[in-house]
Amino acid sequence: MRILCSLCIALSTYSKIPTPRVEWNDENRRYSMCFFPVIGLAVGLLELLWLRLCDALALGGALRGAVAAVIPLFVTGGIHMDGFMDTCDALGSWQTRERRLEILKDPHAGAFAVIGCGAYLLLLAGVMSEADAGDGAALAPCFVLSRALSALALTCFKKAREDGMLAGFARAARHKALVGCCALWAALCLGALMLFAGARGALAFAAQLAVLAHYRRMAYREFGGVTGDLAGWFLQAAELCGCAVIVLGGKIG
Repeated sequence: MRILCSLCIALSTYSKIPTPRVEWNDENRRYSMCFFPVIGLAVGLLELLWLRLCDALALGGALRGAVAAVIPLFVTGGIHMDGFMDTCDALGSWQTRERRLEILKDPHAGAFAVIGCGAYLLLLAGVMSEADAGDGAALAPCFVLSRALSALALTCFKKAREDGMLAGFARAARHKALVGCCALWAALCLGALMLFAGARGALAFAAQLAVLAHYRRMAYREFGGVTGDLAGWFLQAAELCGCAVIVLGGKIG
């Protein structure tokens, strides 16, 4: 029962997928981040179905890319994009570390947030406009892997502050179980990427690892550690890079 409660908490926190209501406590949250990649699986499957529908109906690139860029927002409710936008505002402010942390908590969207969101969605739509159903199976693991790496960072990276959602999940998590689950998810993603995309899959996996390394360096240097908003920035950046490698790598190859 506790495992099912953890699954429901993960889905209800990081997606708009309907779930039964469960009690929000540390016991029920203990394994919730182990199920975080399940949301990526839902996103990836919807992307695959959409690309197959586009191929079947011979839809053009503009509509193909636009809907594909919106699908992750539809599934997640934009929670990770919110973190991405807050991080863009904080980084663009060129303020002190303390002031950047305050900007992350500010509910208002500044100019850098709007610019960052617009640029991101244009880039993702552009990449996905070049994808077809053959790319879909390789793209799906990218959305799973980004969440597995984000959950791994939750337990391994230093936190910028002791309060907030990220710190709360970290305190409640069973660290050994979370690391083991994340490693398993990552291994499954690597296998799927290699199976469906070969060398491109390996490069996409490496690209997301490179984004993870940059995320750690940037978070420590600019904020003193990671936060929930910074985790959202990482997830969005990792997905964009992974998808770009899969789709554009296929064009080059």
